[in-house]
Amino acid sequence: METRRPGPLAEVVAPVTAGWRLVFVPSRARELAVALGGSVLVPPMIAAPLLLAALVAAVVSGNSFLWGGFWVLLVLTVVAVILLAAAMMYVAVSMTVRWVEFRPLGTPAQVVIARFLRSSTMAMDDLRRVVVIERLSLGQRQSIKVVLHTGSETVECEPATSAPLSRVDAQALTGWLTEQLGGVKVAVERQTEVKRDFLRPDEWWTPSRTAELWRVPVGEVDAIAARRGVETYGYTPRAAAMYSPGTSVTVYDPGRAYEVAEELRAERAGGRAADGTAAPGPAEDDATESR
Repeated sequence: METRRPGPLAEVVAPVTAGWRLVFVPSRARELAVALGGSVLVPPMIAAPLLLAALVAAVVSGNSFLWGGFWVLLVLTVVAVILLAAAMMYVAVSMTVRWVEFRPLGTPAQVVIARFLRSSTMAMDDLRRVVVIERLSLGQRQSIKVVLHTGSETVECEPATSAPLSRVDAQALTGWLTEQLGGVKVAVERQTEVKRDFLRPDEWWTPSRTAELWRVPVGEVDAIAARRGVETYGYTPRAAAMYSPGTSVTVYDPGRAYEVAEELRAERAGGRAADGTAAPGPAEDDATESR
């Protein structure tokens, strides 16, 4: 059996007896613990202000009705924890893909998809294409997943949050999948999804932050935004609405603002390179004069 491991994918691709295994969830116990922990913590965090207010009111007043309301909220919180924990565990056990195997080595004829409690095997002829989807936000990786398109279903394989696959370069993963599946005529594609639906105005950028990213004075931000097609949004903050009704704030769309920052960076780099090429050095000046 081949024991060589690919360099950039050494932590996520493992040679096994039957073929190559691509690992999405290294540890079942850790993934279940994360799902259970989130389901146990979220409802109490949401209900904590209401519970605290009800408890304080019941203690201060001593009213039996208020005490009854507190116990009702507490019971509802416990029920929410139980229901959410059951739902999270069900999704993790039934839907999460732990690993995918291509069997045998070299020219795989089968694809094995392993979930938490069961695995399924299908013929390679049933696999139509494989898509590697990378989600980006402001140039930063948010997530990555591998989607298997078969004749009858679509299987989405996402790595666990702390899994090594979540940090793997998308191009390297696409190249490895192409190498494994190219010989059996399965198309492998890479797609990039860029987040553009930032919450307005909470996630939109202020003039100072935009100016810092663009490396320009704050006073030039409006003009650059107008020339480059950066969408703006003006609003009155809540505090200003109460104490200074005429005060408004302009914020900028982060998606396009980030693209403009990349454009400005490239233009400046090109300008420096052009200046360096156009400006002759002392030796070139001497040579020109000697002619």
